[in-house]
Amino acid sequence: MYKRTLALAAGLALSLSSLFSQAADVLKVSAIPDEAPTELLRKFEPLGAYLEQQLGMKVEFIPVADYAAVVEAIAADRIDLAWLGGFTFVQTRLKTGNAIPLVQRAEDATFTSKIISADPSVHSLQDLKGKTFAFGSVSSTSGSLMPRYFMLQDGIKPEAFFSRIAYSGAHDATAAWVQAGKADGGVLNASVWDKLVAAGKVDTDKVKVIATTPPFFDYNWTVRGSLDPALREKIQAAFLALDPANPQHKAILDLQAASRFIATQAENYQGIEEAARAADLLK
Repeated sequence: MYKRTLALAAGLALSLSSLFSQAADVLKVSAIPDEAPTELLRKFEPLGAYLEQQLGMKVEFIPVADYAAVVEAIAADRIDLAWLGGFTFVQTRLKTGNAIPLVQRAEDATFTSKIISADPSVHSLQDLKGKTFAFGSVSSTSGSLMPRYFMLQDGIKPEAFFSRIAYSGAHDATAAWVQAGKADGGVLNASVWDKLVAAGKVDTDKVKVIATTPPFFDYNWTVRGSLDPALREKIQAAFLALDPANPQHKAILDLQAASRFIATQAENYQGIEEAARAADLLK
């Protein structure tokens, strides 16, 4: 009986070891849902294939329902690597205490948001007083937090300034709302705005940019703090190796709206944390 028990225990240990080994061979990746799920997957697929090649392991993209779900997934070690906005990174760092930002696009060091309107009478932010306005997600850096922060700095409290505020949930949805007249004005990140314009998905004869925010740090790729340091370094090196002079790499970079990736650090997002506290979004 004792020998059989030992054999069962050994078998169970081997099974668990095999399970964890298999799990370790899969890099689980997610992203804040700041665009439509199909668009997030389209953007990620070539990058995922590249990472599989560079890391020698399977890469699996796991979509989430909302911004908070990404934070929870990293904190619970269900996600290894995630595309986060600046504010979502701050939330993740505060919740986990050890999440590590690896890289950001060069553009993310001086990111901006665009305030748009399709109302012919609106030519500036002040012209939107008493009208309806759309932010993106409550947890979006460029679709909510930083535009709100800059408005407050200019003496504009959104809840008092606009007649009604709504949250579209994503940047492309905000543009669609404004174009359809569901909101008199709205704000979305500059990168998505440029992409929508280039793709002809917004009518620029109707929808126009009426203001651009000051620059701020935004998106990054972050790993959970408990991820193996050697793997963490390989992931960072893979991003940094993407070369716009290489046609295959350029296709990946273009989908990420990046000229290149550069190393980043948690200190870059201190200003985001300060803005969030000033807007009473962090306690």
